[in-house]
Amino acid sequence: MADTVTIEKVSIIVSKGSLEGIYPALIMANGARAEGIEAELFFTFFGLDAITKKRWEHIKLATVGNPGLHLPTLLGGIPGVPDLITRAMERKMDKLGIPPIPEFIEMIADTGAGIYACKASVDLFELDKDDLVEQVQGIITVGEFYEHAAGGQIIYT
Repeated sequence: MADTVTIEKVSIIVSKGSLEGIYPALIMANGARAEGIEAELFFTFFGLDAITKKRWEHIKLATVGNPGLHLPTLLGGIPGVPDLITRAMERKMDKLGIPPIPEFIEMIADTGAGIYACKASVDLFELDKDDLVEQVQGIITVGEFYEHAAGGQIIYT
């Protein structure tokens, strides 16, 4: 019989700003909290869209170059197709009880999960704390992220 390892903490890096880049991290963080595991989300590069006030309600599914859609790249680039496919996916997720990104982030924050923005990315995109949603607990450096993550598992989505 194999030994089991108890995970007590996960730190999840979110670097993509599309539905398929953000939702896996949110689902994993929510699942961790449901299991009593400490969880933190670290949003960097385009993942910041999920926690930026002007963007978090307008996240789309990546339709160009996304092999999981089984959609020819040419079709994915036609105007209106990304919106159509995103709405279809959102309807499916709604039927499954998966909340929209703003509600999901609020729900995860309410469980005590940490939500942080990457300082280098915030600086790169010329954002500040006022541009981010209220659930963001801080804008931290990569070094500070590693301090938060110490002793736990780091997951990159």
